[in-house]
Amino acid sequence: MDNLINLEGVEIAKNIKDNLLTSSEVFNFFKKRIDRLNPSINAFLEVYEDFKIEGDSSLAGVPIAIKDNICIKDKRITCASRILSTHIAVYDATVIKKLKKAGLAIIGTTNMDEFAFGSSTENSCYGATKNPWDILRVPGGSSGGSAAAVAARLVPFALGSDTGGSIRQPASLCGVVGFKPTYGRISRYGLIAFGSSLDQIGPITTNFVDCAHLLNIICGFDQYDSTSSTKEVPDFTKSLDINIEGIRIGLPKEYFCEGVAPEVLNALEETINIFKKKKARIINISLPHTKYAVATYYIIASSEASSNLQRFDGIKYGLRVNANTISKLHSLTRKEGFGCEAKRRIFLGTYSLSSGYYEAYYLRASKVRNLIKKDFDIAFSEVDVILTPTSPTVAFKLGEKIDDPLSMYLSDIFTISANLAALPAVSFPCGFNKQGLPIGAQLIGKEFNEEILLRLGFSYQSITDYHKKIPKIATIC
Repeated sequence: MDNLINLEGVEIAKNIKDNLLTSSEVFNFFKKRIDRLNPSINAFLEVYEDFKIEGDSSLAGVPIAIKDNICIKDKRITCASRILSTHIAVYDATVIKKLKKAGLAIIGTTNMDEFAFGSSTENSCYGATKNPWDILRVPGGSSGGSAAAVAARLVPFALGSDTGGSIRQPASLCGVVGFKPTYGRISRYGLIAFGSSLDQIGPITTNFVDCAHLLNIICGFDQYDSTSSTKEVPDFTKSLDINIEGIRIGLPKEYFCEGVAPEVLNALEETINIFKKKKARIINISLPHTKYAVATYYIIASSEASSNLQRFDGIKYGLRVNANTISKLHSLTRKEGFGCEAKRRIFLGTYSLSSGYYEAYYLRASKVRNLIKKDFDIAFSEVDVILTPTSPTVAFKLGEKIDDPLSMYLSDIFTISANLAALPAVSFPCGFNKQGLPIGAQLIGKEFNEEILLRLGFSYQSITDYHKKIPKIATIC
């Protein structure tokens, strides 16, 4: 049974189908791992005692963890915020319905930055999640709990949400695969909104095979989500081809620049050489409006967050601080319920949308967003896919940036453009530094061309073993 942590999810499912294992044995194996290791990592907020297998698929019977901002009927959903600490979901998110129909075993919910506001999973009312490769460091955020859980092999795979890199950045810092599909490819129904024009649910796995199988299950049109795409969903497993000869890979000069750690650039150079050996074509490109991406993103994202968080007022959901007037009830509940980063985003977003400032900030940011999208359109007339670092550094120490919001925001500098342009992107492990900390590379594709990202990633993992390395803390259990 101990060998389960070395198996792909599809291999575990096949063992269950072939009656070599039972789904109960698999569930209990991973539950015991969570019970032993989670006190050190704090990846899980809640672990379920039982499960129900309702369907059949290539991943049937395999446990999966869910970020705590995706609704699971009759289960607690808190977004790692005091204001929702007692809230119980009354319906299943569409992705949860699909997972249940496919026969996956939902094992529990994972920690996150409050309402997905952060890049380190330190902004959780339940305490910070630790990076399994070094528990004195952050796992990234906001889907840090999901990424840490997969990296420590507490679960074969997990779901996260990505608004500006919240799947890919923690995947990079934890040494796993984190995939953000095209906006609209996966239904957002049942995802507690952060930035409605940016949010996207996606899988976190150890490898591209499991990633493709999970995408097959959770992608597709949903009548309950007005932004859901009706575009046909291909069989992503057919993209798993080691032949990448002739594929044009673009290297944007703005992403290989001063400020990126030398160890990250060295790992990316090795990755480029591997793709060259596999006869991909490497082409230098430019994305000139990248320098405006961080400012653009934080104006748009905070504005949408401010609007979305208005619903948490002490009346309809969760925490209520009683007072003699409605106005005081609202203000006291929000003061008590929201953490510092949530309040900061609300203030920034409300200011950007306020009378007299809307045109100077939000409207102008929306125009720059269009320019960033045009940069990608021009680039994709020359190349098929774009390769960049995922994060400018490896995992930083807990507490190192928590009091420096600007420095924290810059952690997402290479990931946010894909959200602004509604493009698919994936982070995958491409090396380790001298201290044994993972380094991630990012691939960005054209709209609704997730297949090329899977193909390149699968080809890369067919001749490398970075994705097979396991943190020491995960091997002592």
